[in-house]
Amino acid sequence: MGSERRERMKALGTRLRGLRAEAGLTGAVLAERAGVGQPTVSKVENGRMVPSADVLGRLSDALGLDESTTREVRDLLIAVETAPDPAESPDAGETAGTVLDDAVRSARLVRSFQCVVLPAMLQSAEYARHVFQSAPGAAPEAVGRAVSARVERQSVLYEPGRESVFVLTEGVLRTWPGSPALMLAQLDRLLAVESMETVRLGVIPWRRPVPVMPRHGFTLCDGAAVVVETLRDERVVDDAAEVRAYEETFGRFEEAAVFGAEVRELVLHVMSDFRGLGDSATR
Repeated sequence: MGSERRERMKALGTRLRGLRAEAGLTGAVLAERAGVGQPTVSKVENGRMVPSADVLGRLSDALGLDESTTREVRDLLIAVETAPDPAESPDAGETAGTVLDDAVRSARLVRSFQCVVLPAMLQSAEYARHVFQSAPGAAPEAVGRAVSARVERQSVLYEPGRESVFVLTEGVLRTWPGSPALMLAQLDRLLAVESMETVRLGVIPWRRPVPVMPRHGFTLCDGAAVVVETLRDERVVDDAAEVRAYEETFGRFEEAAVFGAEVRELVLHVMSDFRGLGDSATR
C-alpha cells in the first residue's frame, strides 16, 4: 500500500472527495449525475481504483469543475498512470489481486469466467500461494499476507443474499501449479463449493468448442462493473456498453458449460487423472 502509485491514487481520491464536498453532493448524487456506479465513486475517492480518462471526465463535468481544476485532476490522473506499477515492487505478491478481491466482496451477484487460472473466490490457500508467488518480485512475507487476505475474503461465499456463478474451461482444471496432491485438494474444494445453494459452477468440456475465443478472464460484479484480468494487473470497467458486452459474452460461455451432475462427473474424472500422475511420481 505504501507504493508511489498508491500514494498518488490516494492524492487523486482525496482531491475529488474534497471537490465533491465543496459542491455539496453526496457520492450517490455524483454517481447518478456522472452516469457511473456509486461503488466507482467510492473506490476512486478512497484511492482503491484508478478511473479511466472517460470516467474522470464525467466526474469533472458532474462536479461542474472549471478549466483550471479540470486540468488539475487530469494531471493527478496522469501522475498515477506514470507512477511505477506496484506489480514491479517487492510487495507485488500483496497488491496483486486486491482490486478483484475487493470488487467481488462488495457485490451481491458475481459472475466469473476463467480460461487459465481458477477464480479467486475458489482458490485453496496453497493454490493462491502459487498465484501470488508468480507475480514479479513477490516477497515471501507479502505473499503470505496476500494469501491470508484472499482466504478471508472467500467468506462472502457463505453469506446469505449473495449469488455466485463461475464458468471455467476444462483447461483451468488441468493447468496445475505445485503438485498433483495440491490439485487434488483444490478440486475437492471445488466439489464442496459446487454443492452450495448460492453457487453455480460450470465447466466447458474440452470436447465442446468454445462459442467465443477467450482472451482473458473477467468477473462481472452486480452488472454494474467488470474486472478485466490481464497478465500484469486488473482493470475495473464500468462503461455501460462494455459491461453489457461482457455480460453477453459470459452468457454465451454459460450456455456452453455443463453444470450439476455433469460437472461433478467431469471434476471427478480430472481428479482421477491427477491421482495417476501422483502414482507415476512415486514409482
